[in-house]
Amino acid sequence: MSIGKKTRNISHIVEGKARETTGRALGNKSMQRRGKAEQALGKMRQAVERRKDTFRH
Repeated sequence: MSIGKKTRNISHIVEGKARETTGRALGNKSMQRRGKAEQALGKMRQAVERRKDTFRH
């Protein structure tokens, strides 16, 4: 996995966690859901990249 893709995936996870926490603090359910979705997106992309690396080596 390239450094750029790994950084981008981790940033999605971190941004999602921040959005979820902010939504929880403000009582905004929509923001919480978007944060969880963004975290899931980052984790899914990270898993895909790991699978690609497995087949490359």
